[in-house]
Amino acid sequence: MFRAVFRLSATGARSLARLQQCRLAPVAARCYSHAKVESDEEFDARWVTYFSKPDIDAWELKKGMNTLIGYDLVPEAKILDSALRACRRLNDMASAIRILEAIKDKAGPHKDIYPYLIQELKPTLSELGISTPEELEMDKL
Repeated sequence: MFRAVFRLSATGARSLARLQQCRLAPVAARCYSHAKVESDEEFDARWVTYFSKPDIDAWELKKGMNTLIGYDLVPEAKILDSALRACRRLNDMASAIRILEAIKDKAGPHKDIYPYLIQELKPTLSELGISTPEELEMDKL
């Protein structure tokens, strides 16, 4: 009977020692990406150029906005300005309102981001004749 207990305790001690060795082993870091890191200015310029294309169609506009909203960031005002101007070129006011709604949703719990962007976009919104969701009272529905 004692032999079985001794055998189990010795086996348990060996497996515990193996576990501790694995925990102390150094972790190898691997870098798989060899892509060039894009700066914020390059990122903004790429998206402004994308939305400023004179021959952009509705599908490209929606695809670009879906991709942009999928990133873990709130787009800069100059990118949104370019996207809103593309909406106006296409006479797609529904997409313009959706862009503003998506930005409000993307800002999430940070209540100061959306008003700042609306403040920055106010001249563009006035120039293009685009109303905000708040002006249309869509936030009360």
